[in-house]
Amino acid sequence: MTLLADLTFSVRTRAHTGAPVCACPTGTLADRPDATVVRHADTVAKAHAPGTPPETLTPRLETAARLPGVLLAPLTRTPVPLRGRLVTYWPYGTPVDPDAPDEAPWEAAGTLLARLHRSTPPPGLPPMRGPAKAARAVARLAAHTHPAITSVRRAWHLLPAWARDEAPMPDGGLCHGDLHLGQLVRAPDGDWRLIDVDDLGTGVQTWDLARPAAWYACGLLPPDEWHRFLTAYRTAGGPALDASADPWPALDVAARALTVQTAARAITKAAAGQRPLDEVETAVVDACARMSTP
Repeated sequence: MTLLADLTFSVRTRAHTGAPVCACPTGTLADRPDATVVRHADTVAKAHAPGTPPETLTPRLETAARLPGVLLAPLTRTPVPLRGRLVTYWPYGTPVDPDAPDEAPWEAAGTLLARLHRSTPPPGLPPMRGPAKAARAVARLAAHTHPAITSVRRAWHLLPAWARDEAPMPDGGLCHGDLHLGQLVRAPDGDWRLIDVDDLGTGVQTWDLARPAAWYACGLLPPDEWHRFLTAYRTAGGPALDASADPWPALDVAARALTVQTAARAITKAAAGQRPLDEVETAVVDACARMSTP
């Protein structure tokens, strides 16, 4: 059997006492090298990336369990091994509808993020993994040739060492580490929650605002949606930004880092598919060229 087949059997067993014949909603929500996620009825099982250490995943699960009004709480706080992977179980939540952009919950995203940032990190929580993931995305460019790689790397090397995962992050607070609308679900109680604890940790909290900021700066997020998110974060007392000052001095480094990460991933995907960059990918690559121009 494959990991996917074993995980599907595992989540069905978890969802039901015994093994009744059922017609419950079921399916594969994600099947990538870094995560396989399957659903059966109201239960979700996630096989985390190969090599995920239990000593870092477990405190992240504990943090989610301690903040059930902000993060979707796991059904169990301890991961279980399956085919060399760590598996966790979660309640099913309804994701954001990508085909209804006018209904995107930017206010909920900003409010939940502010509440997360105001929470005290528990002892033993590892650093958030945002800069490490950005560094891996840039490192993968070495396997490809593309005319835009030079400007992306130049923009990367203009960032401070902590943003390139080459030095410890400055002191900070609790961070999600990979915030975007795909990380929100509507929980069974009807309210929105943040999901995906793999990058959760301590660090520079502006990193969590940086992807929407980068999209806005690249012209990919309409001003109204950016301001809805920003206003909700500030109104809810988000500590990463002053309540009224220009946010860009605080957001600049992290937004540039997320722009470079996004551009690096875009080039890698385009090169692997032997295709040109699409319009969105071109926008972030062009932004790197502007960032790296004296």
